[in-house]
Amino acid sequence: MAPMTRNMSPGFIPGEDVAAYYRRRAENHVGLIVTEGVWVPHVAAVGSNAIPAIDGDGPLDGWDRVVQQVHEVGGKIVPQLWHVGALRRRGVGPEPEVPGYSPSGIVKPGGKLVNHVMTESDIADVIDAFAKAAGNAQRIGFDGLEIHGAHGYLIDQFFWSGTNLRSDGYGGDMAGRNRFAVEVVKAIRSAVGEQFLVMLRFSQWKMQDYSVQLGANPQELTDFLSPLSDAGVDIFHCSTRRFWEPEFDGSPLNLAGWTRKLTGKPAITVGSVGLASEFAGGPAAAKATGIDELLKRLAAGEFDLVAVGRALLQDPEWGSKVFEERFDEIRDYDPVSLGTLY
Repeated sequence: MAPMTRNMSPGFIPGEDVAAYYRRRAENHVGLIVTEGVWVPHVAAVGSNAIPAIDGDGPLDGWDRVVQQVHEVGGKIVPQLWHVGALRRRGVGPEPEVPGYSPSGIVKPGGKLVNHVMTESDIADVIDAFAKAAGNAQRIGFDGLEIHGAHGYLIDQFFWSGTNLRSDGYGGDMAGRNRFAVEVVKAIRSAVGEQFLVMLRFSQWKMQDYSVQLGANPQELTDFLSPLSDAGVDIFHCSTRRFWEPEFDGSPLNLAGWTRKLTGKPAITVGSVGLASEFAGGPAAAKATGIDELLKRLAAGEFDLVAVGRALLQDPEWGSKVFEERFDEIRDYDPVSLGTLY
């Protein structure tokens, strides 16, 4: 199950309804759940008052309940550790007056300065926050963790030359722009040891620009991925909008396929699995469109795992229905109701 934010944890605490939500997926052939993004314990990490935290007695008790429910039905679960960076807006707790933090104070290339430019001391604080969140996840009993390094949020803002205009050691060339994430991974490794699963989600595209590429060719992608792999990432979660699209000209491999080939590490593919088109629903989408193509690629070893997002959000029994080929019973995709489904 791919991570999907729902804003259903008021006061930053995942309640019994959240535990039931994940349990239902785990008992319906979802082997590994990546939770919605959970904000690391840093004052500017969160972007909504209903996104769960992973620090403090209330949130940790809530996640302990979630983990127990998923494990009880044989599932595995990891939290996605998240800092929203420049996309934070004032007015959100725990301290509403705190602005967004980002590498260069901008949300998109060419944008005006709208938030706090992080100092090296700020960077160290955020790295510590990721490490603390990782330690909390391990103590609760999660089966690993995922670092959110995609979609134009904080870590990705350091990756992207369009939002990272720094001239110090955390900017400049790709090695400099990678440094923050590399240090996050190393700090997490120090906190949890070598045997705890560490995943990293990354994307070429950003919410601010769907066409951008961190690596425009295999060599650039290698230069991007290798330091992260060496730092201790076990699995790369390769976020694309459509899993069937090739990443580079001249090869059918998608982003996960190239990542696996270049790093030798396991890779997760994701992107409109089970949907007829990117954001379209209806009966065609309910037939688990694209599953045959997906299984062919999986069997060929292009990637190792498949993350399913909206199809599982719309129907908690989607995994069982696909496994048992009960396609006619799959619930139709309905964006209006997604936030309330359990």
